[in-house]
Amino acid sequence: MGLMAGPNPQNLRELLEFQVTSSPEKEFLIEEASGTIYTYSDFDRTVNQSANLLLSTGVGKGDRVGLFLTNRAEYLVMYFACFKVGAWAGPINALLKAGEVNYVLGNSGASVAVTERELYPVLEQATSRLESVRHVVVVDGMPNGAADSTGVVDYASHIGAERPTLEPIKTLDGDEAVIIYTSGTTGKPKGVLLTHGNLLANAHQISGWLQLTERDRSLMIMPLFHVNALMTTGLAVLSVGGSIVLSPRFSASGHWNTISKRRVTYFGSVATMLSMLNSAYEQGLPEDTNTSALRFALCGSAPVPVEVMKTYERLFSCPVVEGYGLSESTCRSTFNPIDRRRPGSVGLPIGNEIKIFDDSDRELGPGQIGEIVLRGPNIMKGYYNNEVANREAFKSGWFHTGDLGYKDEDGYFYIVDRKGDMIIRGGENVYPREIDEVLYQHPGIKDAATLGVPDKLYGEEVKSFVVLRDGERATEDELIEFCKERLAGFKCPKSIEILAEIPKGPTGKLLKTELRRR
Repeated sequence: MGLMAGPNPQNLRELLEFQVTSSPEKEFLIEEASGTIYTYSDFDRTVNQSANLLLSTGVGKGDRVGLFLTNRAEYLVMYFACFKVGAWAGPINALLKAGEVNYVLGNSGASVAVTERELYPVLEQATSRLESVRHVVVVDGMPNGAADSTGVVDYASHIGAERPTLEPIKTLDGDEAVIIYTSGTTGKPKGVLLTHGNLLANAHQISGWLQLTERDRSLMIMPLFHVNALMTTGLAVLSVGGSIVLSPRFSASGHWNTISKRRVTYFGSVATMLSMLNSAYEQGLPEDTNTSALRFALCGSAPVPVEVMKTYERLFSCPVVEGYGLSESTCRSTFNPIDRRRPGSVGLPIGNEIKIFDDSDRELGPGQIGEIVLRGPNIMKGYYNNEVANREAFKSGWFHTGDLGYKDEDGYFYIVDRKGDMIIRGGENVYPREIDEVLYQHPGIKDAATLGVPDKLYGEEVKSFVVLRDGERATEDELIEFCKERLAGFKCPKSIEILAEIPKGPTGKLLKTELRRR
């Protein structure tokens, strides 16, 4: 079994520094895009320099730092810089538009935001009327015109060759480490508060279940603005003194070359990635591909179609380990055992408690469908500044996930559906109400309803139904373009059907069940 390194670290700073002391010259992070290799000592030195940069901008314990970046070494560095100074790291989906980013930064009260040149224009627009953000740190050179902007900091000019010291900051396992925003089926996105203890516990749970050791080398291709990447291929492998290969994005054409060249032992994925690999390599891998180090592929975020899993395992002789979790449980709550996998199941609990409750919070037996509830050291501290949501989520001493499922006689869990209307498109959570609200901004729309429809590649695709106001005209393409200007691409409807009316219930509520029957 994988074991948490060190004498019971109280926070993530202690975890990293233990590994630095144990194996200072071991390769920790390989950045695939640049070829840069950081030993544990290199990484820690860069983290300390970045932490001192944050301190120079006035960031202290409990302050929030927005991380608006794509997968790159500086993303992991800034996570740990936050952890070292006791700040809350606030990852922000790099696909979001300015209005969406503005809400996350404003709601969290972030005082500093970290970004890159390509994303700077979005962040600049997002912070233009946001008083809380005092400084913007740009990690890869100053964008045009940014040098004249008050509060814009050039990361490179503050990261020198010296070996900085960093005064210890007292951080306990109950202190917040990450605030990550996850939308609800009603209302605005909610800030999930994860503590150092939550992250340490889930890292230990994951590494122990997967039997990770210091010899493991993960391939991080999931985006670091999700807890999936941070935990399953990040902190879990750090906790046992292993190594990380960081890829900027998933590429079916380059995937196996990276695994072969870097001697990767496992990687994280979603079902869409596996499906793309299946399609790209139906005729087999190139002859010089060496996959002998590869132990398994992880898959989560959305149920994996059984045929996709079976095809992948047949083509590549690599087991797929499916699991279940959500941001509120830090990341993973279940995994299939590597040697006793059940296709279609999300597996067994990995160190927390899971039950199936009915609507009266009574436990149900095997085969009975109800709501999945969780309890354990990996469950979030709560939603930030949202007591109503906290009361709804934490009832009877359990966290209520809103997901429907059941367990079989052997204790394996299965996901059936979601109590809410959330769509999972290629591993990204899409919330219909957010899309509906954008559609309602169009002057020609009277009614709007969005739902997920089956899709072979993405699992689900976004489809909207609208009713136009009397005398108004609009085409499907015009309405989709309207959404693209206001929503991240993955949220935009793939298709919009214009109807004469959308069925309504007695109270006037739009009946999505009727639309699904279509």
